[in-house]
Amino acid sequence: MINYGFLPFSAYVVSDFLVFHRNRSISLEILLRQIRFTGVEALGLIMLIALLIGALIIVQGYPLLSSIGQVKWTYAILISTIVRDLGPFIVCFVVLARSGTAITTELGNMVVRREIDALIAMGVSPISYLVAPRVLGMVASLILLMSYFVACGIFGGYLVSNAFASIPVSTFFAKLMAQLHWLDMVIMLAKVAFSGLMISLIASYHGLTVKSAITEVPQRNIKAVGRGLIALCVIHVLFTLLYFALMGDW
Repeated sequence: MINYGFLPFSAYVVSDFLVFHRNRSISLEILLRQIRFTGVEALGLIMLIALLIGALIIVQGYPLLSSIGQVKWTYAILISTIVRDLGPFIVCFVVLARSGTAITTELGNMVVRREIDALIAMGVSPISYLVAPRVLGMVASLILLMSYFVACGIFGGYLVSNAFASIPVSTFFAKLMAQLHWLDMVIMLAKVAFSGLMISLIASYHGLTVKSAITEVPQRNIKAVGRGLIALCVIHVLFTLLYFALMGDW
């Protein structure tokens, strides 16, 4: 269906949702459905992963650090993994594997069933109607999921820390906040926002490049996941390098 490259397609989508409030072709229903599927229905899985990772970090790190009298580094490790580095990548990868493939499959099947042609015949832009709300929904959902991941990961870390040594909640969070820099939060939000943008753009693009055969849909899914994973790695590496540059750790 799409006869032009990924960059023009991305520019078209971004220009569409920048005027979201004025563009009547953009479907609010699709936006809300995307947020529900990506940001709400995945909450259970994300919370479970976050609790386990937070707990594992403390189980592995607390005994070692306490043996050398550096327990305070436990909080820095929690911030580094849960908030800034590992947490955002895990959340984005789960969304890529779950929602990215769903978008590619859904749009690809719509192309095969000629539903995209029907929208064009009615004078409705398929990019405005189908893609722009999915992109907005993906970005909003990732920010929502990341906030829950951070809360559950830190809570899991506290539960295990309390098992090693009785620590009041106020003391634990006071020490944790002492290690948290505002730039950690900015980098975290930037990672998930840009990752959500790229995941949804790549998934939508490959879904709409299906021609006419249903067998093309799984092929496009494979390409979308592979290129989405590459995009995730590049985004996270670039923002991590930016973080160290701004913190003056080079």
